[in-house]
Amino acid sequence: MIIRTEFPYETTREDVRIPLPDGVELYARIWRPVTDEPVPALLEYLPYRLTDWTAPRDWQRHPWYAGHGYASVRVDVRGHGCSGGAPGDEYDARELADGVAVVQWLAAQPWCTGSVGMFGISWGGLNSLQIAALAPRALKAVVTVCSTDDRYDNDVHYMGGSVLAVGTHAWAAAMLAFSARPPDPLFVGDGWRDQWLARLESVEPLIHTWLSHQTRDGYWRHGSVCEDYGAIGAAVLAVGGWHDPYRDTVLRLVSALPSDRVRGIIGPWSHQYPDRDRPPGPAIGFLQETLRWWDHWLKGVENGVMGEPLLRSWISESHPPATVYERMEGRWVGDSAWPSASVIPVSYGLQGPPVAVASPQHTGLDAGRLSPFGNDADLPPDQRAEDAKSACFEFPVGDEAVRILGRPRVTARLRMDVPYGQIIARLCDVAPDGSSTLVTRGALNLSARRGRERAVPWPVGSHEEVTFELSGIGHSFPPGHRIRLALSSAYWPWIWPRAGSEAGWTLDPAGSTLELPVRAGGPSEPGIVFEAPEQSEPLGVVHPATLDEPRPERLVVRDVARGVWRLEVDPRYGGTRVYPDGLEFTEDAVEVYEIQEADPLSARTRSEWRIRLHRPELTWDARVETRSEISCDEGGFLTSNEVVCREGDEIVFHRTWERRLPRAAC
Repeated sequence: MIIRTEFPYETTREDVRIPLPDGVELYARIWRPVTDEPVPALLEYLPYRLTDWTAPRDWQRHPWYAGHGYASVRVDVRGHGCSGGAPGDEYDARELADGVAVVQWLAAQPWCTGSVGMFGISWGGLNSLQIAALAPRALKAVVTVCSTDDRYDNDVHYMGGSVLAVGTHAWAAAMLAFSARPPDPLFVGDGWRDQWLARLESVEPLIHTWLSHQTRDGYWRHGSVCEDYGAIGAAVLAVGGWHDPYRDTVLRLVSALPSDRVRGIIGPWSHQYPDRDRPPGPAIGFLQETLRWWDHWLKGVENGVMGEPLLRSWISESHPPATVYERMEGRWVGDSAWPSASVIPVSYGLQGPPVAVASPQHTGLDAGRLSPFGNDADLPPDQRAEDAKSACFEFPVGDEAVRILGRPRVTARLRMDVPYGQIIARLCDVAPDGSSTLVTRGALNLSARRGRERAVPWPVGSHEEVTFELSGIGHSFPPGHRIRLALSSAYWPWIWPRAGSEAGWTLDPAGSTLELPVRAGGPSEPGIVFEAPEQSEPLGVVHPATLDEPRPERLVVRDVARGVWRLEVDPRYGGTRVYPDGLEFTEDAVEVYEIQEADPLSARTRSEWRIRLHRPELTWDARVETRSEISCDEGGFLTSNEVVCREGDEIVFHRTWERRLPRAAC
């Protein structure tokens, strides 16, 4: 990593409040180059608290952009951080309208040329695309990283038409804890407490909404730019990582948008900006690459960025199973179109007699983290234990490597004796020593087999063929290895099971296939090169040692007598840190997923958060504690949420919510 302290421009920084049409003000931090000439503006727009939570990350890039001739602006969404107003649902119409207003405000400033770009990762990448689809005139280009174009089937809520338990639960719990945090008196003054209490009165657990929309209805279509790619008026650089759950969005965007205003990059990365040097690497000079994008689209510089391949992809070499990789071996390839003429679908027929599959309900405990961040226990371990609970079909690799790039596809001929069930497919790379490395996976709620918009029960006792895609991947299977397709009927805690699903299904191999996107081209293919990663000088946050006993990142516990399996997860978002402005910030979270190995209705989740924000010099001490739980019975999901907020030792807010939400489709 190269840390830059000198840039073409000196820079300044100021915090401002951006007025919205309804009188609410959003809190913004602006880094600008010192120049008498107006410059384009770059906007990153998030709910994640610019004065503390994302501040270390912000300092790595916003000053860097300012030093290269851009006004780089970080804004907190309404109802979060030090912004005014009440928090809403993710990507709701109010948030997007506010974003358009911010773009227009930036374009109208005397220091701005009138041209604006948006960028962001995850939430900020999503709303960059969504605001681009609203086509404000000033928004010329976006860089969207680890984001999605489809809020229903490629976000944290649902997967293949099933509730994505590990995502829906954990993220709803995290956002409840985020929404309950107070504004900081150092930045908003003495009115912070009144603002906090008003915000708390409007907090509503998002899980209520998410579980109330179990098919791909209008709620999910809102903000899903795949509904109308033609509405996107800005040029789009889409970036993802093979270890990020949203990477398929890159493949869809480069396929759907006009080739003269879109480019895509998919590397080996997790859910991180590609310059941050978090496992798995290698990291790239992402800021330099995006600077080329901004210079072309916002300054009119002819720098060859649109001469790059439409899609630049990393194809990983085979690697033994591990929960973290500092660096992966592999190579970059380029495709001038997508779908690519260099990628040929190759079908493998499944062989053998019909096989009954009724996987234990704890199948999936070795799935790894939904959105890996580069932590030590994020990625899936050896899959042999999971494979043993699945129906496995193997295909030996011959004298030449099989390199795949894109989305594998599974067609399965099934018979079910119950109306509801799920099928999960994992593609694994099996080494000569028997170790099994997860390459990619996919899932289908069998009631969603005719479309995510409706639920169609399975005709009991009948056969049908179902086809579904696995998540995209770039991977090379070497000679001497075996390609393994593992099919299971359960995948907890990723997929929330349905009553009766313990019966599983019967697979007829004679009508079933695996289709792999095999990419031509050998090691002599011309290479793609990125600069070394660089960033601006870090903020200087200190992570003090504490006396607490370290909690395992992922701990699996088996109660042998009861047949109950429990997964305990420490998401490790940040821990304890001290900021240069004196803020002492402590954050602790734990997630628990429990299931009885023979009973899908035993599935339950729990998340607990504890947050403390402390400024000794202001005698300010605010604490937030939340608890979120989900369980189920045959007819519904049962949710329980609690928020307790304290100023010092005084409880200033306490509320609980108990809801029963019918299981209509999944």
